[in-house]
Amino acid sequence: MPSSRLARVAESPTLRVANIANKLKANGADIISFSVGEPDFDTPKHICDAAAEAMYSGETHYAPSAGVKPLREAIANKLRTENKLDVTDEDVLVTPGAKQAIFEIMMSVLDDGDEAIICDPAWVSYDPCVKFAGANTAWVPTDPEDGFTPYDIAEHINERTRLIVVNSPCNPTGGVYGRELLKTIADLAIDHDLLVLSDEIYEKIIYGREHISIGSMDGMHDHTITVNGFSKGYAMTGWRLGYVCAQEGLLQDFKKIHSHSVTSATTFAQYGAIAALEGPQGSVEAMVKEFRIRRDILIDGLNSLDIRCNKPDGAFYAFADISEYGSGDEIAEKLLSNAHVAVTPGSAFGESGKDFIRISYAASQDQIRQGLQRIEDTLIG
Repeated sequence: MPSSRLARVAESPTLRVANIANKLKANGADIISFSVGEPDFDTPKHICDAAAEAMYSGETHYAPSAGVKPLREAIANKLRTENKLDVTDEDVLVTPGAKQAIFEIMMSVLDDGDEAIICDPAWVSYDPCVKFAGANTAWVPTDPEDGFTPYDIAEHINERTRLIVVNSPCNPTGGVYGRELLKTIADLAIDHDLLVLSDEIYEKIIYGREHISIGSMDGMHDHTITVNGFSKGYAMTGWRLGYVCAQEGLLQDFKKIHSHSVTSATTFAQYGAIAALEGPQGSVEAMVKEFRIRRDILIDGLNSLDIRCNKPDGAFYAFADISEYGSGDEIAEKLLSNAHVAVTPGSAFGESGKDFIRISYAASQDQIRQGLQRIEDTLIG
């Protein structure tokens, strides 16, 4: 029998859809997958070369648990210059992916009966991480007509509230939080002595908007835990490299879990991450440019089918209102079974997503056009 802690948590819905699609594909089905949040670009060559050179130079042993110092220095420099955070390399912990950082944070700052505020809809792993820690999620509603902006956050704060989760740009909606909204959240965190977990993994994939780190705002240095990584911006999902930045006391707590679980991130991979931060950024710019083209093709195509979907300002997801044709769960199953198009039902991301599907446009322009045609054939005929 599983532990009661494990029984509180379901498997990842996004990975479940991807696994079903992969099984169909292995059996010969022509699957177009819009389900997984992974750039379909190769990691830039200079990053791979740096990791390979480190490997062949002997960087194959245990790394310091917090990460190799040159990478922590490069991360701290990036956070100072790009994100306007007042940090040094001593404030940084390198993790095997941003997900591990989030898990360590939840296990460190939440206790039994505590509450974490999460905006609905939200990435599928926030709530399970809260539950693993023995805490509960307070779901805050968002407005789909206003870029899925959360509202009434203050009404969800009580004596059990410990943490507010901010994800901008957002998975699954692609929403980007502006300065005014972030200032509201910051003021609430300061007034109620709360922590903010700012997940900024999609910060580089943004279209015509400014990315703002809430930790750069007045008074937020000691209230903010900033999480980021290399998976999305540098197409390094399989490298499993993320990082967390926080005040010293919190970071020591994260390191305790880190040292007794994963020990450290892969040593030679960390040297590839240094090259990612300090090397040419042209590949990132080219990837974002292509994502923007794909976004426009997808959103225009969906709207032409009377599937309501506003253009997202960041990430590489469309969160489409499918209620004209059925619930998100029904349509996701129908598209996979009848059209061999894999999407993720919006219910995976929270109660408010039940009439939506998430479509990842981390796929080629041709696949997006083919997918739109299959969706039209299946839903409209």
